[in-house]
Amino acid sequence: MQTGENQGRSKIMQAAQQRGIYVSQSEFHCKDGCGYYGNPAWQGYCSKCWREHTRSAHVDRQHNDIQAQGSTSSDGRPPHPLSRFEEKKSLEKVRQGNTVRWLFWGSSPPAKQQEPSEVQEAALMAFQKLEPGDFTNFLKLLRKPFSQRLQSRCTAFLKTMEACHDLPVQKQSDLVHDFYQSIAEHFSSLSEEQTAQVMEHIEKLIMTRLHKWVFCHDSSDDEQKDLTLQKRIKALGWVTPQMLRVSVPIEKSALSDPFLPAITAIIEMDAKRAPQDKLTCVSKCSQNVFQALASLSHEPANADDFLSGLIYVVLKANPPRLHSNMQYIIRFGLPHSLMAGEGGYYFTNLSCAVAFIEKLNGPALNLTQEEFEDHMRGRSLALSSMETSSEGQRRARETRDQLEELQGRQERVHRGVQALQEQLEQWVQSVQAQVDEVVSYSIQVQAHGVTAHTVPVQLNEPISLSKSEETEKTRTPSVFVHKNEAVTQLFAECVDDVTAHELTVQNSSSTATAH
Repeated sequence: MQTGENQGRSKIMQAAQQRGIYVSQSEFHCKDGCGYYGNPAWQGYCSKCWREHTRSAHVDRQHNDIQAQGSTSSDGRPPHPLSRFEEKKSLEKVRQGNTVRWLFWGSSPPAKQQEPSEVQEAALMAFQKLEPGDFTNFLKLLRKPFSQRLQSRCTAFLKTMEACHDLPVQKQSDLVHDFYQSIAEHFSSLSEEQTAQVMEHIEKLIMTRLHKWVFCHDSSDDEQKDLTLQKRIKALGWVTPQMLRVSVPIEKSALSDPFLPAITAIIEMDAKRAPQDKLTCVSKCSQNVFQALASLSHEPANADDFLSGLIYVVLKANPPRLHSNMQYIIRFGLPHSLMAGEGGYYFTNLSCAVAFIEKLNGPALNLTQEEFEDHMRGRSLALSSMETSSEGQRRARETRDQLEELQGRQERVHRGVQALQEQLEQWVQSVQAQVDEVVSYSIQVQAHGVTAHTVPVQLNEPISLSKSEETEKTRTPSVFVHKNEAVTQLFAECVDDVTAHELTVQNSSSTATAH
């Protein structure tokens, strides 16, 4: 019994340790072993291997159909009229497809028109000097005389695609990629990097015009899958960053969320029309995810952390028409953009993130299947409520601590103000007492001088005081009699006043006697 419990605990601990998303880097590569990035939408193949695989499967299927028709008519009976009609219809479809493929050549593929060497060299030199991403100058070069044949081929292809927009979207995808291949041969003398830059401009020129015809095509179920994926992401709104092992800031607001630029970039993808521009939004989103993770953990993020962060961004953003945008990039994007490079790596991770969201279950989030289903139904959100309440309690505690700290600081400031007021009042009282003592003392001196005006007063001689005055002197602080210079000066002024008063009295007495 204890052994079973220990095994159960070990499984739980192991599941807790493996909580999060872990994808081996080898799973990102094509399962054909070509070295390029694979994609879940292509069943693990890269775009090149996937097209070869589908075309070979289509050829095998047609071959099997022909053999089946031959075997049914080998008994000597004439074939059914309906089978003849279907065979004729299939041949007509093949003929239409070949005609559409040849239309953008201007003639059949083997009969290529040779341009003069001078014109071709001038065109190659002009396109070679073109800066990456400078689509405006590319359009200007396309209007030059040496680009007339290239412009004619692009115009013819656009008119053909617009006229045949009712074809299945996969047929249209094949036509676009055949056109890419034929145009790339036109620039075969350039380096691989320069050819890729020119082809990006060609893609933007073609697909900006064809976007309204091929995006979310009626022959596909992209619209229905968009709604399904959008509802799925909305239903997973209870998934927290901690479940995905994504670091989030302690105090997060709408303006301070480090994942906000990534969310904005993935939402902007729907507004772009060229596959390369949509892929640029995916790259920008992924780069912002790396930056956000690095800023939160203060160290570079690894591939597992990046995939978890990308899943979190997709769940938070719920991008509009995500499935249609990804299928649009897959069907009409340049093969080298998805098979290799930074853009191919980021797009492969986005495809893995969407596949993870579509197949998300309880064990992937360290939950039981019952808990996962309860969360999806919105019935018993115990864990989510607990995490939400704990988060709210944590913020409440932080707010309470801040308020208590502010209250303590306010009380300390209030006590300091009260102490300062008390000191100020005491100082005012002491000054007032000193002034009163000096005034009373001066009055006493004046009174003593009037009664004893015949006694000569010398500033340098000590003044004889009566016994009561001696008592008053003992009671009065000595600082007001001898040591305080201000009091001494005031006392001298009082003595001068008394002397002047005595002289005035004597003069008035002598004047009265003379009269």
